[in-house]
Amino acid sequence: MSGTPDSRVADEGRLDVEQISGAAKAEPRRDGAGHEADRGAGLGAPRGPGHTATEPAEGAWRFPVPATGSSVPRTRHAVRDRLLAQGMGAVRYQELVDDLLLIVSELVSNAVTHAAKLSPEVTTELTVRGGWVRVSVEDGDPYRPKALESDTARTGGRGLLLVKSVTLQAGGMCDVERTREGGKVIWASLPIPPRKDD
Repeated sequence: MSGTPDSRVADEGRLDVEQISGAAKAEPRRDGAGHEADRGAGLGAPRGPGHTATEPAEGAWRFPVPATGSSVPRTRHAVRDRLLAQGMGAVRYQELVDDLLLIVSELVSNAVTHAAKLSPEVTTELTVRGGWVRVSVEDGDPYRPKALESDTARTGGRGLLLVKSVTLQAGGMCDVERTREGGKVIWASLPIPPRKDD
């Protein structure tokens, strides 16, 4: 396993959720005291008596990958594995997980296809918090796609129209925003389905 980050990724096959781009591990966010922010109900809160195993554990994770086609399935698998590790393996979450994986695939594919020249790396972020799951894909290209806000008569941007449609059908929301560095982040937030007895 030598060479550029792209060759390391290509040599590794499917990525584990903790192993991204062949080097960096997906790190949970930390609060000011250095505690993991992916535990319990709030930032840095440990799991305690109030934590129920039937609800997804909260947290946020970043998955940076090279802007190459092979990063699309690797990111999708990493996000799927993390969702399952957070407790979203139950049948009631299946449609949500399927929708999120479709969204991740479309957003990473879009970034790889359209932004790779200006953005050699694409970063996916997954956040589970407050009854919602948010996925976002950030790249360094300043171009802001219009597909999330345009009509269906356009011939391009079908992947983003699909993201918008899936997101809205799930009761969620999506948008594209500029980053401080001059790139963009496209995100979608979907509600976590309530328990049947809620």
